[in-house]
Amino acid sequence: MPCPAMRESVRRFWGRLRPRLLLALPVLLGLASLGFGVSAWRADSANRSIAALEAGTDLDVGIGAPAPVLVARIGYLAGHGRLEETEPLVAALDRAGAADAASRARYRIANAQMREAFGLLTRGALDKAGPQVTLARQDYRRALRDRPDFWDAKFNLDVASRLIRDFPDFDRASGDEMRAEPKQIWTDIPGQPRGGP
Repeated sequence: MPCPAMRESVRRFWGRLRPRLLLALPVLLGLASLGFGVSAWRADSANRSIAALEAGTDLDVGIGAPAPVLVARIGYLAGHGRLEETEPLVAALDRAGAADAASRARYRIANAQMREAFGLLTRGALDKAGPQVTLARQDYRRALRDRPDFWDAKFNLDVASRLIRDFPDFDRASGDEMRAEPKQIWTDIPGQPRGGP
């Protein structure tokens, strides 16, 4: 049981502290509200930018924009065939250490390169399609380096790798390390036993 002198000391301390707390509390709550308000405004601004870019509006964002906005901008540029403009944005994501966002950005770039390659293939331009597929494969690998569990990138890398083997006229001296002989394509099919197909 505390002694009367201790109780008196605590009561005097609380008496001096209480008016200061009553004055400081509204200021602290006001600052917290202001911080939450600014954070909500930034999030709303980023969401509006992402929605505008995904709706097809050409919205120029700086390299200091939040990572999701940069990914949306990269997706817009890649979808409109402006791949050279994506390089500084991906570099900004790398510098910021946003590995997940950089992975999604590289995936979108690789998809744009594959769409271009498929367009070239339908027009019969095999020589021009090969480098696009090789670039796409490299970007899919970079996306997987940043995010190894990215299943869509794994699947698309597999499609791009098989596309190169299905069209042996592509230049194989491009420095891509995954090579297979055309005679051995059937051995890569999952579930097929070695021997005859």
